Amino acid sequence: MSTLIAYCGLDCAACEAHKATMAGDTAELERIAAQWAKQFGVPEMSVADVTCAGCANDDARKCSWCAMCPMRVCARERGIETCAHCVDYAGCEKLAGFFQADPSGRQRLDDLRQQLGLA
Repeated sequence: MSTLIAYCGLDCAACEAHKATMAGDTAELERIAAQWAKQFGVPEMSVADVTCAGCANDDARKCSWCAMCPMRVCARERGIETCAHCVDYAGCEKLAGFFQADPSGRQRLDDLRQQLGLA
């Protein structure tokens, strides 16, 4: 399976919403929206909220969180490919909070920094 690393280190290619979006599977997106509505306590979540082609590309299909994601906003302002490319990576408070919820993101970004010779 290929990977598609988001700014924060999420693997978009492994995300069920990304897969359903890329497959054009509206029924699956409806199921994901219902599941995430319960999981995240957002009863008004819709298919539009979970439709996502990945936060780092220019495709207009992005989940509703992308517009307010602090890591995405910061990385786009800095013009960097991922947070792994950032000179402030080690001390980033935005990432520290995110990594508490998703430690695998840290591992992906750490691995990427290693590959780039930045670690």
